Amino acid sequence: MLTKKQLELLSFINKRVQRDGVPPSFDEMKEALDLRSKSGIHRLITALEERGFIRRLAHRARAIEIVKLPETLGGTGFQPRVIEGDKPEATPALAMQIEKTHALELPVLGRIAAGVPIEAISEASRSVAVPGQMLTSKDPHYALEVKGDSMIDAGINDGDVVVIRETNTADNGDIIVALIEGYEATLKRFRRKGNMIALEAANPAYETRVLPQNQVKVQGRLVGLIRTY
Repeated sequence: MLTKKQLELLSFINKRVQRDGVPPSFDEMKEALDLRSKSGIHRLITALEERGFIRRLAHRARAIEIVKLPETLGGTGFQPRVIEGDKPEATPALAMQIEKTHALELPVLGRIAAGVPIEAISEASRSVAVPGQMLTSKDPHYALEVKGDSMIDAGINDGDVVVIRETNTADNGDIIVALIEGYEATLKRFRRKGNMIALEAANPAYETRVLPQNQVKVQGRLVGLIRTY
């Protein structure tokens, strides 16, 4: 039996992973549950682990595997998935463990900066196998290799491959591929502030960039993450 807060946290993590492909940060968990400090989140995560609903993975900061869901969250038939906190754990090929699902080949269109923007690359250099369940819409998808560490607190590390759904729109809080002034590409969290666009890093070492909306073009939204070793 879970308490109301434990159930809320498990539900929030599960929904965000389903929506974004990466889990919320501890700060986002704290805000969603209206707690005063992150220590409360740590206690809830410990309680969920003790009850067998999640498993924390060793040597990875806040990396969590959802073992099961209660029936109230649609637990019947649930397949375990590895989700990421600050630094996600993964299988040797995939950052999400999805059993008995078909894989699709996506082109890797070069490297995307999670740090200082680099020149945009639009030619496929190779392809990567992606679980079909990661592609949640009929829109075209593509993959990019991450360079830099500005999104580490969102569970995205240097060398990861991100799966992107093509779109030219974004909601506040989405992690997007942004094309800046037509030639620089970067992976950041999107915030609209009137006629300005804020591109937020998930690493306190990097400042938020605020640009006029006519200088920023949304090229896609993050839907998944692949990690190889």
